[in-house]
Amino acid sequence: MIRIFKTFGGYIEIPRLANGCWINVNQPSTEEIQKLSLEFRLPDDIIKDILDIDERPRIEFDDKWLLVILRIPVENSNNGIPFQTVPLGVFITENYTLTLCVQDNDILPIEQLSPFREQYPQITDNINFILRLFLRSGNTYLKYLKQINQLTGLIEQDLEKSIKNRELNKLLKMEKCLVYFITSIKANEIVLAKLRNSKRVTSEINEELLEDAIIENKQALEMAQIYSDIQSGMMDAFASVISNNLNVVMKQLTVISIVLMIPTLISSLFGMNVPNFFEDSKTGFLVICIFSLAMSALGVLWLRNKQWH
Repeated sequence: MIRIFKTFGGYIEIPRLANGCWINVNQPSTEEIQKLSLEFRLPDDIIKDILDIDERPRIEFDDKWLLVILRIPVENSNNGIPFQTVPLGVFITENYTLTLCVQDNDILPIEQLSPFREQYPQITDNINFILRLFLRSGNTYLKYLKQINQLTGLIEQDLEKSIKNRELNKLLKMEKCLVYFITSIKANEIVLAKLRNSKRVTSEINEELLEDAIIENKQALEMAQIYSDIQSGMMDAFASVISNNLNVVMKQLTVISIVLMIPTLISSLFGMNVPNFFEDSKTGFLVICIFSLAMSALGVLWLRNKQWH
């Protein structure tokens, strides 16, 4: 979907391309990709790079345009992984600024007008617009990290009593989310540093905004690394817990088998076709049953005394 706004991060939508406008594109169709190439003069190789789900963050300068690609977090329902990261491209020319993402996201939601209206009513230039994208991306990383922590807490409660690998697999998927986050945030930090130190950036950078973006990304990176370390140790611990729970179940089944074996053995002995002093007795069956139950009860008491239950 393509939406065109009058200014950076603005909320006044316009029907066609105008000088100084901002174009926000999410989940483009084949026809919209052709429109980006033909009408907006966006190079085909740049379109392919931004729409590549594995594209790495980078900054690229040309005489007529500037390209910045960062990786942003998005919600995901595939393969049970709740979150992943995708590239968000910012293509800047003298006439317009275009943002392109392969998936709808919370950084620049396609259905929401003016994602910066409440916090940032004035966006004066494209470089500060990019910095606000990095800042908003860091905030979104932190929000999703808190959700991952909450989901991990719910999985922990199930793992304590589990004897299957299902919960451990869920924890592994949480770990994959954290790996995606850590890799993407580190790459975003490199792009931020290049943007800060580049001599080809002519507009004045808002240092306060830049520091906020750097601090937010560092905080997200540190939190993701802490959660990842905790989950790595947790997975090892809970793997042992699952193994121990399974051993307890096998022990209980073994005890039950031993107790059931006692009456089976007694009935087998007295069921042989040999003289056993009870073949002509009217009370023989009752005596054998009582004897079997008594021996089973003694076996249970003995096992409990040995604390094998």
